[in-house]
Amino acid sequence: MKLDDWKHGGMSFGHEGSPIFYRQSNASEEVLLCLHGFPTSSFDYHKIWGRLSEKFAVLAFDMIGYGFSAKPVKFDYTTFQQVDVLQALLTERGVKRVHILAHDYGNTITQEMLARQNENRLDFSIETICFLNGALFPETHRPIFAQKMLIGPAGFLFGRFIPDTVFKKNLASIFGAQSQPTEDELNDFLKVFKYNGGKLIAHKLIRYMTERAKYRERWVTPLQTMDQPFMFINGSADPVSGRHLVGRFREVVPHQKNIVELDKIGHFPHIEAPEIVLEKFFEFHAVRQIAAVVSQE
Repeated sequence: MKLDDWKHGGMSFGHEGSPIFYRQSNASEEVLLCLHGFPTSSFDYHKIWGRLSEKFAVLAFDMIGYGFSAKPVKFDYTTFQQVDVLQALLTERGVKRVHILAHDYGNTITQEMLARQNENRLDFSIETICFLNGALFPETHRPIFAQKMLIGPAGFLFGRFIPDTVFKKNLASIFGAQSQPTEDELNDFLKVFKYNGGKLIAHKLIRYMTERAKYRERWVTPLQTMDQPFMFINGSADPVSGRHLVGRFREVVPHQKNIVELDKIGHFPHIEAPEIVLEKFFEFHAVRQIAAVVSQE
C-alpha cells in the first residue's frame, strides 16, 4: 500500500479543534488498536494491515503532532495529552474492548493506559497486549544522534533545520543490517514527518524521553501487575531498544515469559519482518482463544 492510498483511506475526527487522522477497517465495539512511535505514524502498519483486517476490526490513528494529524505549535504534546486524544477517539468510535499492538512510543502510551485502568479511568477494557520494540525503562533507552539533538537545548533549531539526508540516515541506523528500508520507504517516512509543519514541533514530541524518567514508577508498576494475555516481539539488532531491553524486561517483569526475539531484525519488526510478526501475533491470539474456550468448559 502506498502512502497516498493510506492517507486517502483514512478519516479524521475533531479533538478540541484539532483534526486527528485515523483508519479503521470496520466498525466494532472490539478492535485491534495499533499504536505507532516516534517520529513516524500509523502508516508503519501498512504492511500488515490487510492480514490483520481479515481477523480483527483494526483501528490505528496518528497521535496529535504526528503523521496526518494536526500539529499545533502551541501544544505541549505530553503523554497524558496523547492518551486523552486516544480515549476521545475510542469514545467517538464506540469502542468498548481493545486488543493492543504497540510499537516504540506506543508502548509508553499503553503503559499510561494501564495506569489509568488501575485508577478506573478507562471507559473500555484492555483485553490483550503485544509490544514491539520500544523503550519501556528509562535506564535502558539508548537514543540515537537525532534524538539527543532534539532533546537538547538547541532542539528547536535542529528540528527545524535537520537535513533530509540526516533524518533518513538516522532512521536507517536503527533497522537491521539485512533488513534496511528502501529509498522509497525512507522518503515516505520523511514525507509524513514533515507533513503540515512537523519539523517545527519535533523538539516537543521528543519530550516523552524525559517523561519516562519522571514517571517511571507510574508506568513500570502496571507492567508488573497487568494480568492481560501478553506477548513481546523484539528485534534484537535494534540499537535503541533491542536485546538489552529484553534482558532488563526479564529482570523487571520476570513472570512474563512470552517473548519472541528476532535475531537480525532492528527497531521496526512490523516493517522489516512483517510475515514473521503476523505469524507470531496470530499464534498468540489463537492460543488465547483456545484458553478462553477451555476456561468456559
